[in-house]
Parts: sequence; C-alpha cells; structure tokens
Amino acid sequence: MTRSSRLSWLLAVIGALLLTKGSFAVYPFLFPNNRVAEVSIVTPGNYTDARFKPGSELFRLSLPRHDSTFTVVEGTTEAALRKGPGHLEGSPLPGVPGNSVIAGHRDTHFRVLKDVLVGDEVRVDLADQSYVYRIVDIRVVSPKDTYVLRSESGQVLTLITCYPFRYFGPAPERYIVQARLFEP
Repeated sequence: MTRSSRLSWLLAVIGALLLTKGSFAVYPFLFPNNRVAEVSIVTPGNYTDARFKPGSELFRLSLPRHDSTFTVVEGTTEAALRKGPGHLEGSPLPGVPGNSVIAGHRDTHFRVLKDVLVGDEVRVDLADQSYVYRIVDIRVVSPKDTYVLRSESGQVLTLITCYPFRYFGPAPERYIVQARLFEP
C-alpha cells in the first residue's frame, strides 16, 4: 500500500467517524437513545411557578394527525434542543393561563411543523393531565418580531422553528404555530 493510498484510507475513516458523530447531534431522532418514559415526566402538584433544571424532561407533546410525539425539555440552549423541543424558560407550562412557548430545530424535531394546518390538534401530556389544543394561526415572522412571545389571555401554546425549512445555514425567518386550549 502506497503512502498516498494509506493517507486516503485514513482520511476516509476519519470522515466517516466525524459524519457519524455529527449525525447524533443533528439528527437525534434517528438514534432513539432517550425514549419517552411511560411515566409522567413532571410530578403532579403546583408547577405554576416551578423552575426546572435546563435540559430536564417536562412533558410530552404530540401532533396526532402526523403521528409525531416529542419529549419537551426545559430551556432553549443548544444542549437542551439536542434532546428535544425546548420550553422557553419563564413562559408558563401548558395548562396554565398564558402563552407557553416551545422552540425546536426545523431540521430535526420540528420539521413536521411544515405540514400542520389550522384546526390540527396538538396534545400535551403533563403529569397526570392531558390538554388538547387546536391550531388557530400559522405565520412567518422576522426573528426581531418577538410579539409572538408576549403573554396571552387564556391558554395559548406557541411553537417556533426557523424558516424556510429547506435552507442551508441559519434561517432568516421564524415559523410560528399558535394553538389555543380546546374546551369541548
């Protein structure tokens, strides 16, 4: 084996290892090592003003029409968002009056948002409670438009991801899906 063929082989192996390592971070849903627990994630009780450790699992969020279920974690840091969609610290949890804000990456967990429609159901399972929200608005805004984070009357769930979905690098806009608690 010549020196150049050994170098080529070595570079190919290193590239494959880096590609595999990067896949775990960018596409965690392909490597399900942290399955949703069958038990409640947040314990029952007064969690209205509770604070949770960043990255800790809070609740399950599902989009039944798309057969998608996510474990939502506390916080929106890069480390937290690698685990799942993140609950914006300081916003209320679902089931509590106000605007509960959940953010996720467009190229992993929240890619499914490109296919949701007004009227779709969003289900939240938190502790011993289940909440059903209905999507009432979908829009694209500038990252500077923070009005979607403002407090709301009633119980609102706001899902945020970057937009456009097929964009290389940091996306220039935000895709906003807002849902209100559905009370039959």
